[in-house]
Amino acid sequence: MATKLLSLTCIRKERFSERYPLVRKHLTRSRDGGGGSSSETAAFEIDDPISRAVFQVLGMTCSACAGSVEKAIKRLPGIHDAVIDALNNRAQILFYPNSVDVETIRETIEDAGFEASLIENEANERSRQVCRIRINGMTCTSCSSTIERVLQSVNGVQRAHVALAIEEAEIHYDPRLLSYDRLLEEIENAGFEAVLISTGEDVSKIDLKIDGELTDESMKVIERSLEALPGVQSVEISHGTDKISVLYKPDVTGPRNFIQVIESTVFGHSGHIKATIFSEGGVGRESQKQGEIKQYYKSFLWSLVFTVPVFLTAMVFMYIPGIKDLLMFKVINMLTVGEIIRCVLATPVQFVIGWRFYTGSYKALRRGSANMDVLIALGTNAAYFYSLYTVLRAATSPDFKGVDFFETSAMLISFIILGKYLEVMAKGKTSQAIAKLMNLAPDTAILLSLDKEGNVTGEEEIDGRLIQKNDVIKIVPGAKVASDGYVIWGQSHVNESMITGEARPVAKRKGDTVIGGTLNENGVLHVKVTRVGSESALAQIVRLVESAQLAKAPVQKLADRISKFFVPLVIFLSFSTWLAWFLAGKLHWYPESWIPSSMDSFELALQFGISVMVIACPCALGLATPTAVMVGTGVGASQGVLIKGGQALERAHKVNCIVFDKTGTLTMGKPVVVKTKLLKNMVLREFYELVAATEVNSEHPLAKAIVEYAKKFRDDEENPAWPEACDFVSITGKGVKATVKGREIMVGNKNLMNDHKVIIPDDAEELLADSEDMAQTGILVSINSELIGVLSVSDPLKPSAREAISILKSMNIKSIMVTGDNWGTANSIAREVGIDSVIAEAKPEQKAEKVKELQAAGHVVAMVGDGINDSPALVAADVGMAIGAGTDIAIEAADIVLMKSNLEDVITAIDLSRKTFSRIRLNYVWALGYNLMGIPIAAGVLFPGTRFRLPPWIAGAAMAASSVSVVCCSLLLKNYKRPKKLDHLEIREIQVERV
Repeated sequence: MATKLLSLTCIRKERFSERYPLVRKHLTRSRDGGGGSSSETAAFEIDDPISRAVFQVLGMTCSACAGSVEKAIKRLPGIHDAVIDALNNRAQILFYPNSVDVETIRETIEDAGFEASLIENEANERSRQVCRIRINGMTCTSCSSTIERVLQSVNGVQRAHVALAIEEAEIHYDPRLLSYDRLLEEIENAGFEAVLISTGEDVSKIDLKIDGELTDESMKVIERSLEALPGVQSVEISHGTDKISVLYKPDVTGPRNFIQVIESTVFGHSGHIKATIFSEGGVGRESQKQGEIKQYYKSFLWSLVFTVPVFLTAMVFMYIPGIKDLLMFKVINMLTVGEIIRCVLATPVQFVIGWRFYTGSYKALRRGSANMDVLIALGTNAAYFYSLYTVLRAATSPDFKGVDFFETSAMLISFIILGKYLEVMAKGKTSQAIAKLMNLAPDTAILLSLDKEGNVTGEEEIDGRLIQKNDVIKIVPGAKVASDGYVIWGQSHVNESMITGEARPVAKRKGDTVIGGTLNENGVLHVKVTRVGSESALAQIVRLVESAQLAKAPVQKLADRISKFFVPLVIFLSFSTWLAWFLAGKLHWYPESWIPSSMDSFELALQFGISVMVIACPCALGLATPTAVMVGTGVGASQGVLIKGGQALERAHKVNCIVFDKTGTLTMGKPVVVKTKLLKNMVLREFYELVAATEVNSEHPLAKAIVEYAKKFRDDEENPAWPEACDFVSITGKGVKATVKGREIMVGNKNLMNDHKVIIPDDAEELLADSEDMAQTGILVSINSELIGVLSVSDPLKPSAREAISILKSMNIKSIMVTGDNWGTANSIAREVGIDSVIAEAKPEQKAEKVKELQAAGHVVAMVGDGINDSPALVAADVGMAIGAGTDIAIEAADIVLMKSNLEDVITAIDLSRKTFSRIRLNYVWALGYNLMGIPIAAGVLFPGTRFRLPPWIAGAAMAASSVSVVCCSLLLKNYKRPKKLDHLEIREIQVERV
């Protein structure tokens, strides 16, 4: 795994322009033909107060419409840039917020004759903060939708995503307008419990506990001492717990520094003080989930204690002679012993164990919405209070005959709590992928002490959370790597399957990177730490998977729309059912023989109404999509396929066309110089010194290959100092030029030479043609406008490329190769892998244009690439797939990251997406079908012909079972196995690599 992967999702402030597609387009510099740099230009400086807004624009039908919208926007003051995409009905605008606001831009678009709505509005990084909040008390999609609406109505909130399945919210807000305390307050005002999980993106936070006698003065001294440290951004002291929270920059300082400062500062003031990492006793997601499971289990057991006797006295003992006579003994008038027992036992179930439904209903109704709790509270209250009415009437009337429904309310609550208990247990299993990732980090690490010469002078075992950047740690055989870094001594094999999904151990020696959480197998390694805490690859992968599980798939919108009116509709249907059966009984529209002997027409109608109310709760509908997405993204992460949310997962299953980049995607991405031909008499060492001095300024793979080859002529130095290159220029898609030792050096393709009037002799043309025939890239070198040499660079195909393309064809997916390389090399590579459609010598924007052309032709397009020059195409594609060993920008731009950098994972991603959405469709069929069938049966449709009716407690059990069944259906995805063809392909790839 390349070092680039280690900054998988982290977006630094100095790379703000790389975050956004509009700006990224100006960053792209490519030299597939000759090794040019891709990092020389930037769209704007980070200090510019530029904001970005994305609008959905409806009504555009052609490019003329897009042009009129663009002109109207650009007439406004303060517009930096505007890009209108008529195909996707999108407008992306960069603007100066001090001169124009988003509302003015929206009105301008509408004045031009189109309907516009704001999708996204992001200021620069300094006016944007992200926090994650755990939300307790949500029961269905109505709750999550309500919280989203509440948060989005708060001034300063830019985006809010609430995930019912994991009970968390991710909120993007402007810290200049509000704080996270206000967000917590808004959630709690809406009737839910809110707990802050994390805040901020670019800082790390650690909690320290101080043991010892402390005075207020000592705490102030500690606070001031910590705040004075470089890299510390804020210090917060929790009085009463002796806990100190420190926000800091891990590049500058770390927790060991804080502990040292605390212990040395306080000593002498209040005696000996010891500072340690603060342990909250397990308040994390898993601990909270386990607590919730225990709470439901305890509630269910207590409900059984009261409900079982109620059930026995109502349904069983009434048929046992002797016991029946005792239960039917009249205490006062018509009030029997059995009714008193059932009333006494059902009351704590209704008002103590079932109190959660009252509080949930009150909170929902207070904010003008209705949820599952409202349905349960209405149903159980109807049964309980009618039963209480019959008890009071029986006690006061000598001839009243009525039947109580205490067993209905008690059993209903018991079964619903049992269903919630099973549902919470099943939901906990859907997020096991994150739990497993978080548990990969070892608890301890061996810290080495080194002298000035780098010799080890001592070692110490420390808490793994105390590791700081630039520490040197020792990894013994069988131990986990404690943090990201690179090897400075030793060699071994490291099993990275838990992070990348790569089954084969990877050889590690001096200079190689290692990833925290991976397993060292057979040798001792000394590793210098480069990333810790939130910057580590493991932390960033966890963050990506968590974000993916928070993001909603578009198909989830169906459930959200249904949930808005579903509960009121159910209440209406329930009341209508009761009224219809009640009137039918009073008007004698059905024979009295239909009425069970133990009840009258009112009670029969009441049972039908309650059954409809409790059977139709929309829980299963709300869980259908998020649980499947959670399991799908978790399974993908375990297979080395990181899917950034439900939207990417949904689009991937529709892909029918894949556009492949060549270098680093279809090929190994490690080109080597295989042939050098000089056209003039010149010492090869001097020739490569000039070429390397020019190309060392470039980050292109071909340039790096040339520089690496040039080192062979400087055997005396591992990292030679090349001559200074002046006036270096990178020419997109053509090559580079610079002045070295007073001579103008140009390295690139034929187009570069033709542009500068460099004559290409026939023998050079023949060398280029020969290189292209052998799928090699020919690079021309000129000195002072005279062609001096031709280099042939080979980048071998990945062993799995041809078979992967063949499998995609069998899946009816079209493959296209787009590259900046020349036509000859491109066609040769395409023939080898079996791709028929090729586009060569393409600039970055041309790659994106090709993707849009395919989309316009009706294809759902996936783009697979690894370079900066692929970023515009990755953004333009319906699904962008980045090779994990590629550049940070490509990984940021992509929807799916293939961590193993294997092409077979493209197939895995698509196949997993198809399996996941097959499961989602099955969930929806089950959830909707259950309601479509259950409601009529509960309403008594079958009763006239069969005398079959659904008692309310059975309806409640069926409702609970539907939610559990949907979650379990999603959990079956955990057994996902990638296509068998890929297993044979991987075996073959291993054999090829060994050869």
